[in-house]
Amino acid sequence: MRLALAGTPAAAVRTLQALLDAPQHDVVTVITRPPARSGRGRTVAESPVASLAREAGVPILTPAKPAEPGFLEQLRALGVDCCPVVAYGALLPASALAVPRLGWVNLHFSLLPAWRGAAPVQHAVLHGDEVTGASTFLIEQGLDTGPVYGVVTETIRPTDTSGDLLERLAVSGAGLMVATMDGLADGSLVAVPQSPDGVSIAPKLNPGDAEVHWTSPGRHVDRLIRACTPAPGAWTTFRGERLKLGPVSLRGGNELSPGELRVERGSVAVGTATLEVALEQVQPPGKRPMPAADWARGARIESGERLGA
Repeated sequence: MRLALAGTPAAAVRTLQALLDAPQHDVVTVITRPPARSGRGRTVAESPVASLAREAGVPILTPAKPAEPGFLEQLRALGVDCCPVVAYGALLPASALAVPRLGWVNLHFSLLPAWRGAAPVQHAVLHGDEVTGASTFLIEQGLDTGPVYGVVTETIRPTDTSGDLLERLAVSGAGLMVATMDGLADGSLVAVPQSPDGVSIAPKLNPGDAEVHWTSPGRHVDRLIRACTPAPGAWTTFRGERLKLGPVSLRGGNELSPGELRVERGSVAVGTATLEVALEQVQPPGKRPMPAADWARGARIESGERLGA
């Protein structure tokens, strides 16, 4: 089939490469978000998907909005059969959805109807799910409500961050998307409406959502930090300044009050509402990430000091 892949971040690169490697399909163009500022230097850079497309010699379309008449004319002229989508990052209007004869098929990183929305992987980790997965579905005007073509499942490991889990789902999801395109091409695949039961919503997590409240149970603190790694990045405060946090490990004791610090040989413990947790890696303002024990030694933490407001 003639395909126009729509995607932007690194999570979409695996699917683009898998479709480029599939001889039964022809990726005639890539649709991605325009170059944007990113990184500490705020330099303008093209998306990871655009970078791969450029290396592969695939034409790139970067409409500011997919409703632009010029973009829609270009898409019609390409005569694409289907538009596979992975984390494109823009709402698709009805005028765009109507262009390819088989529609736009999204790879969503959850087992729909669970975790519809922008941050399904983060919410699966945050809420302590044991199993998640990826789904391909036909995009319609609702929020991730379209009928489903196929799914793959993935176990969530106890130490998984959102980044770890997304990396595995990007690989398995790429295979799922190729299989979905194969089934659409030969007519063997039929979309199944989503169940009205088990619907949950996964809104984007912002920096404000990533603040650790040490009065929460230890297991929630652990899941919140892992869910926010690598983005938006979990944090707390220490001596009035923001301290970024990497994943922690749960400990058995409960001798510290919430946020209270205890520095031991080679480790730093923090109290929560239940179990203590051990800090593994932290990042003070203006510095690189470092082991928590090195940070504590340099900060000369005194007895009774605590994290958080």
